[in-house]
Order: sequence, then structure tokens, then C-alpha cells
Amino acid sequence: MKRKLKVIDLFSGCGGFSYGFQSAGFHVMLGVDNDKAALTTFKENHKGSKVFLADLHRDQAIDEIVNMIGGEKVDVIIAGPPCQGFSLTGTRKKNDERNKLFNAVFKLARRVNPQAIIIENVPGLAALYDGFAKNAILDEFANMGFTYNSQVLFAPDYEVPQIRKRLFFVGLKPGLGKFEFPEPVLKDNIYNSCSDAISDLPARISEVGLEEDQYSRNPITTYQIKMRNGSDILYNHVATRHTPHVINVISQVPEGGNHKDLPAGVGDSRKFNEAWTRYHSQKPSKTIDTGHRNHFHYQYCRIPTVRENARLQSFPDSFKVFGTRTQQYKQIGNAVPPLLGFHIANKLKDYLVLQEK
Repeated sequence: MKRKLKVIDLFSGCGGFSYGFQSAGFHVMLGVDNDKAALTTFKENHKGSKVFLADLHRDQAIDEIVNMIGGEKVDVIIAGPPCQGFSLTGTRKKNDERNKLFNAVFKLARRVNPQAIIIENVPGLAALYDGFAKNAILDEFANMGFTYNSQVLFAPDYEVPQIRKRLFFVGLKPGLGKFEFPEPVLKDNIYNSCSDAISDLPARISEVGLEEDQYSRNPITTYQIKMRNGSDILYNHVATRHTPHVINVISQVPEGGNHKDLPAGVGDSRKFNEAWTRYHSQKPSKTIDTGHRNHFHYQYCRIPTVRENARLQSFPDSFKVFGTRTQQYKQIGNAVPPLLGFHIANKLKDYLVLQEK
């Protein structure tokens, strides 16, 4: 009897990346993160997976992970080290300790000998500080004898209704070849739009809603059907009550517009790049971030709910998010879109050796 390919997810957050691997038929052994609420979400949505609350700055954490898996075969390590040190919205401090957290990936890899290693981060990592982090990652792959490839993937190409670019490094053990990234699934700029993703969800105009609720409309797009996937409970679709001032400002932003489209003197409290951004119904959303103050529904005068953000990130409706509302938004915003993970995982299966139990 053949076993499932096994994955460890480092810096897992709530597990968007590994959920994509699970959907592609992998067994996710373990999720490791330093966010307790995110690990609660991970545990509840990954079948038979363990979680480990750990600070991966600590070398002892690697020993503890090795002890936890108890000699089980690990086929793949996936990791999304914190990107704040490299992000365009971060502080960009070269000596930020978060910039070096990828070292934990290779420390663990040397102990468990996986067939593949995948590291995900923001595209800015490739060029920032003359590419020191990118070169360090590639040097580590070379030192282990792995073949490697890297590429920036555009999430809408892989069914995700969100403008999101992410850089992926994939290394494979000697003899497995050089990984070639999956071809886009959607082409010719015909992408899933915000309306395709969330137009079936309750409006939440007169009521705030509940953490567990019922659908009030039938799905009307292929994407909505895929996201529901038989779900009969609507989780995390709770609206935020805004002040009359905020509602007034949002109401003056046209669909697809932002603070630049407001009349003089309106919304002056926020004038930075993403401020007062209203999504466009016929386009993918802007990049979902970890906050919930700057992006607004294309039709309603409110921020998207956690469930709407989850849909835009390609989390299925069965994926329930735990923690405070702020923690929920953060977990969804930090995640790798599961559909992006799914397409990478499906492609990776072509390269890995599925050994007998």
C-alpha cells in the first residue's frame, strides 16, 4: 500500500499554503508558527495534523520538531517566513532578524532530508539589498546539492480573484530534476473577479451577522460553487459597524477608486497609497493585507468581512477561522492563497518519488 506524500509547514500561519497541499492529496504532518490563534485555525482545518507553537529563531525548536515527527518520512518542507523585512510596506531594515528566518528551513531540512523544499515570500526579496537574501537561499540549495528554480507567480493566473504576486523558490533533491512551475490556468486576462467571488454572500447592510450563519442566496458562478463545495454553514461573515463619518466617506468613493477620487477635504485622515480603496466588481481585488481599514466592498459601504477576504484569498467556505476579529483578518491576509498552493502541489507530485510504506 502506497502512502501519501508528507508535508511540514513552517511559519504556517493558519495554513493557506498547506491547505492547498492537503487539497492536492498530500498529508500535512505538522504546522509550526508562533501565533497561537493561527495554529488553532490550522488544527481545525487540517485533517490529522499536529501543530507546534514555536519561535523558529531558537535552534532548540528544530530539535523539538524532529522529536515530534519521531522518525517519520518527510517529503516536503514548505515555508513562508515573515515578509515584513522585505515587503514594500515594511521597514526594510537589512538587519531585521525576520529576514534571516529562512535559515530555519535549511536547518530542519538537513535533519529530515526531504525530497523538496519550497520557500515563499514577497517579490521584493529578490532585489532588496542587492539580492542578499535571494542569493543566500540559492546558496543553501546549492550547498545541499539540490537543483532549484524560482519564479514570481501572479495569483489571478491560478484562479485566485486577487491581485497578488508572490516569489517562490523550489529546490529538489539530486536526481529529481529541475522543477518547472505550473502553467497559468486562466489566460488572456480572463480572471475571476470580486463579483465572481463574493456576490452570493449576504449583504450585511442592516444586520451584522453571526460567526455561524446560513446562506441567503444560491451560488451563481463556477467559483462560488467551488468555494461552497457542499458547505451548508456560512462561517466568519460578520460585518463591521462603521461610524457615520466613515460610511459617508466610503459612499463617495467610486467603484474601483480610492482616496484620489474623493472631493477636496473629504477623507483627509487617510491619504496614503491604499487609503479608501473600493474594489471593482468586475476585476480581481487588491492584495488582501493583514489589516481591515483601507479596502471596501465594491457595492456596500463597509470593509469586507473575514469570509469575503477568505473567498478573495481562495479559502473554501468550510475553512473556519478562529480568534478575535483582528486575529482572523491577520490570519487570512498573511496566508498563501490555497488555490495557488494547490496548483504548485499538483505540479510537484510529478517530480516526487512515492515510496512504499
